[in-house]
Amino acid sequence: MTTAEHPAPSYPFGPSEGLDLHPRYAELRREDPVSRVTMPYGGEAWLVTRYDDIKVVLADSRFSRAATVGQDVPRMRPPIESENILSMDPPDHSRLRKLVSKAFTVRRIEELRPRVQIMVDELVDDLLDAGQPADLAKTVAWPLPVRVISELLGVPKEDRDNFRTWTGLALATGNETTPEQIEEALNQLLGYMGGLIVQRREKPTDDLLSGLIQARDDGDKLSEQELIVLAVTLLAAGHETTANQIGSHVYQLLTREGYWQRLVDDPELVPGAVEELLRHTPLSVGADNARVALEDVEVGGRLIRKGEAVVVMPLLGNRDASVFERPDELDLDREKNPHMAFGHGVHHCLGAPLARVELQLALGTLARRLPNLRLAEAPADVPWRRDKIVRGPSALLVTW
Repeated sequence: MTTAEHPAPSYPFGPSEGLDLHPRYAELRREDPVSRVTMPYGGEAWLVTRYDDIKVVLADSRFSRAATVGQDVPRMRPPIESENILSMDPPDHSRLRKLVSKAFTVRRIEELRPRVQIMVDELVDDLLDAGQPADLAKTVAWPLPVRVISELLGVPKEDRDNFRTWTGLALATGNETTPEQIEEALNQLLGYMGGLIVQRREKPTDDLLSGLIQARDDGDKLSEQELIVLAVTLLAAGHETTANQIGSHVYQLLTREGYWQRLVDDPELVPGAVEELLRHTPLSVGADNARVALEDVEVGGRLIRKGEAVVVMPLLGNRDASVFERPDELDLDREKNPHMAFGHGVHHCLGAPLARVELQLALGTLARRLPNLRLAEAPADVPWRRDKIVRGPSALLVTW
């Protein structure tokens, strides 16, 4: 236990640019898997680093996300948070999730695959037209998820650049962005979505947003504020993570000898490769989204007292040697792969089927159409996003 003389170490442990995990995580997993850290905001929390313990925290109802709303709990970002589906517990969480889940079933998303393939091919055409070297992050990785989630929600094409800018600011860590700028971006998103909902209510269309409006108006299952915040959450989460992962996955493959050629030679390897890339590739810059213990709970041999906060990062479990052989190795032939890249428990990512389709089609199409794809600069020169809660290259110059 920490004391005034021996405070918990500051978290995060080091710079988060690039895809290398700080070595302190592996040390903690071996020696002190449930340990105290001091977060940038809100004080100390328990950091959990082993696979089985992370699953407990994510799935056990005694650890609450709802208890963090409106409280100055330990966190990585300035304390600006509205109540949304990510910060709810059942039954409220279950009510909202049920309304949205029908749009994200594996069957429904597979029906979208041909449309997503068309988008990928159009973006690869843009990449080729840009000439060499071209920025794959700007030309393919970012536009694809933005187009897909925009079509699902019914966001007009002319508004997509604005919501990308607002989302980027709203998801800043606060190191280079002020709390006021973050809050203003969030308000812009909420205001924009509120206006779009008014339009869709007057002129419904065949999109997810119109469906959510109907559920709110017909069954009164959503309050107006819940409707707006849910739509913003889907919009932001539906593109930010996948866009960064496309760029990071391509970087991973191009910076390891022979890995890209494996996908070129064997297209059937792509789905399994995507799962391994999801397991191995860091996405979040650190553990966040604290949960508060509603009663005393023992985790990993540590007693977490009622009211104490716990933070986890699923990737840390994905590097646990008790579950994965050679966990720090990117193994495209890995067969047993129960990764937690999409989380675990009631907050398991709704958009997982959609993200998988986008990643599979992006990597598969690039390998098929650009078999000689390679970085146009040294790996050490690739720039990474800064001051964001999600990792990814800010640009990825390639040639072919």
